Amino acid sequence: MLRRISEYVASASSGALSAIIEAVRTILQGDPELRRRVAFSIAMIALSAKMAKADGVVTPNEVHAFHDIFSFPRHEMHNVTRLYDLAKQDVAGFEAYARQMAGLCGSGSADCPMLEDILDGLFHIAKADGVLHERENSFLARVADIFSISESHYARIRARHVLGDRADPYVLLGVSPDMPFPEIKRRYRELVMESHPDRLVARGVPMEFLAIANARLAAINAAFEQIEKSWLPV
Repeated sequence: MLRRISEYVASASSGALSAIIEAVRTILQGDPELRRRVAFSIAMIALSAKMAKADGVVTPNEVHAFHDIFSFPRHEMHNVTRLYDLAKQDVAGFEAYARQMAGLCGSGSADCPMLEDILDGLFHIAKADGVLHERENSFLARVADIFSISESHYARIRARHVLGDRADPYVLLGVSPDMPFPEIKRRYRELVMESHPDRLVARGVPMEFLAIANARLAAINAAFEQIEKSWLPV
């Protein structure tokens, strides 16, 4: 997949990220599945660069977290770096590119699964230094808004990435404490099915992203176990 991205980066005549995005949109117009796969990778690279610019610093841990999502041959490094630098240095704001990415990656519906995957990846990078900074949180919340991800859905995503044991299990599962336990359990099972790694592969995320998918499942399972314990008889 990164070989395809490199082709667009290398052929971008204007040296602008917008030109690369438009090339993907135009050339892959007849292949929506491949377009989503290529666009997902571009979205992760470009938006992580914009997030780094918003935060003002890139730590070694964040670089390592980026490589958790992407594995690429050494000879492709210069093109990936070029795309990252184009996004970071571009005068256009991140909101413009978030809208373009939503158009390329999304299904056109609210709470699109692939756009949720992009947010998960951005959270994974943002929290890699052990702190989710306020600027990063504001950046991610605004991207979620542009992606048409509802506030409650965004709260669930964010809860999966809360550091330590401070995550509210009810928020993480998108349920309320006064719901009957069978309904909570049904919702839990739906989330497990939606978050299965096979589902993510089918919609075009890189294989390296499966580690994040597994972490998502682990967070969902831990939240349900915590709620389940509160329902068990003493």
